[in-house]
Amino acid sequence: MRDPFRLLLCLCLCVATAAAAARAAERVADPAPDPALARVLARWDGDARADLRAVVVARDGAIVAERYYNGADAQSLHDIRSAGKSVTALLAGIAADQGRLRFEQPATRCLPDARGRALAGVRVSDLLSMRSGLDADDERAESPGNEDRLDQAADPVAFALSVPRREAPGTRYAYNSLTAYLAGLCVEGASGQPLDDFARQHLFAPLGIEQWRWQRDAGGHAKGQGNLSLRARDFARIGQMALDGGVWQGRAVVRADTLRAILAPRVRIAAADPYADDYGWFWYRRSQHIDGRAIEVVFASGNGGNKLYLVPALRLVVAIQSSAYGRGYGQRRSQDILRALLAAAAPGDGTATAR
Repeated sequence: MRDPFRLLLCLCLCVATAAAAARAAERVADPAPDPALARVLARWDGDARADLRAVVVARDGAIVAERYYNGADAQSLHDIRSAGKSVTALLAGIAADQGRLRFEQPATRCLPDARGRALAGVRVSDLLSMRSGLDADDERAESPGNEDRLDQAADPVAFALSVPRREAPGTRYAYNSLTAYLAGLCVEGASGQPLDDFARQHLFAPLGIEQWRWQRDAGGHAKGQGNLSLRARDFARIGQMALDGGVWQGRAVVRADTLRAILAPRVRIAAADPYADDYGWFWYRRSQHIDGRAIEVVFASGNGGNKLYLVPALRLVVAIQSSAYGRGYGQRRSQDILRALLAAAAPGDGTATAR
């Protein structure tokens, strides 16, 4: 009887271990409500514009406030638009951790078809900081590399590689989707995998993200510049991993030093962007002043008010999904939600101040 007993004991231990692992995997999906933060989110129930979708707030890895709007729910996939650029930066970081890519290498090393073209001399880091020097500017309709032209191209790769140079690489910030598209292609070239397959294996699977969709272009490439659809809780999981120094459930998804390099401020953009002070590698920073205190926020941003805010001093992650595409109020509303949450979450003794 001893062997069957040991087998049964072993089976019970395995079941218990699996159950514990499953509970751990749902760390950011395990509510621990904060009534004050919940009241903040309820303020937007009556928003007449009817295009806010979801807000998820996590503190120390546990959801403390969560609300869905206008027919969305916890299972809804939502296009986070250009916040997907920030995911592309994380994937570039993972490729760098694997030794397949270096941030300061010439982009032509992972994009060999670009040799002899305008990309010659452009580093991967120039792509990630929007300083490629290419004539690509989404704020200028006449720009040869404007996002609309990229989206309309029958062969997006050939189009991207044909965009001419405007100035020396690394000299000027100009927000555009074309360089993020090229960065996604660079991850593909370095890894030997389609961008979305690389993301599935090395980012989404380690985070337990199973439901997602990444739009591909006319050439069959996942759009490194955006159009990634996620559930709100999974959007928050990505933020929690980033806030925790690249670690999820004890596993390093992105090396801490790599993540610091991605999030570090590289370019001062306050004069050009009313919602940000600095730009890193497809991630933003802003110091929010709440009741006389400066609270530093690192964030991903997408058209329509899609935001993933990291607030290190308060150990908060705020994921906002919104469909106000092309409408300026979407960005303002998301910032208003963030500021209201910060006012409710920040302690009154000034300990949240971050310099």
